[in-house]
Amino acid sequence: MNLFDPTPRSALQFLPARHDLASLRKAAGQCRGCDLYREATQVVFGEGRAHAVVLLVGEQPGDREDQQGKPFVGPAGHLLDKCLESAGIDRSEVYVTNAVKHFKWEPRGKIRLHKKPNSLEIMACRPWLEAEIAAVRPQLIVCLGATAAQSLLGTQFRLTKHRGEVFPTNHGPVTATIHPSAILRMPEPAAKEAEIATLVQDLKVAAEYSTARRR
Repeated sequence: MNLFDPTPRSALQFLPARHDLASLRKAAGQCRGCDLYREATQVVFGEGRAHAVVLLVGEQPGDREDQQGKPFVGPAGHLLDKCLESAGIDRSEVYVTNAVKHFKWEPRGKIRLHKKPNSLEIMACRPWLEAEIAAVRPQLIVCLGATAAQSLLGTQFRLTKHRGEVFPTNHGPVTATIHPSAILRMPEPAAKEAEIATLVQDLKVAAEYSTARRR
């Protein structure tokens, strides 16, 4: 994708007439809204409860997700599962997805390393995320990491300043916390354990907020 393209591409033209999750998932496989599909194995669409009260949004699929075609099944996903369990949340009761649906990577020997999607790629993929949110109609959207948060709350959003705050948006209430992959990259075990505990607490608060809002 050309960062200087005056008419950036978008996934909007690939959305189906019906916006239920099954139709969206099927149509996403044919998306050419940006160039990330060229190097990805497959699209990785969201999955989970159709009308979940909590919708979790990450940045993009990783290598394992790209291979399996499912979100949050790699190391970060396993950590998220543990944190959800510790927070008393059944993963099958939430909906999990990513701001970008294709794996962006760069080679490092035989390894495919995650490469951060740029703003135009995030913008191009936003119609899928917006359609998912509209179909699920969650009581709360939880962004995992700054990229997901900025895709819904704007590029000025800073996780270090606004973590855990709930913001009203056109898509409903949105809050943000750390991405599990950021925790996995922490070198100090003590810092890692502390951050895991904080993520669990953030998820507990999110569950309480969404449950209270549904009543």
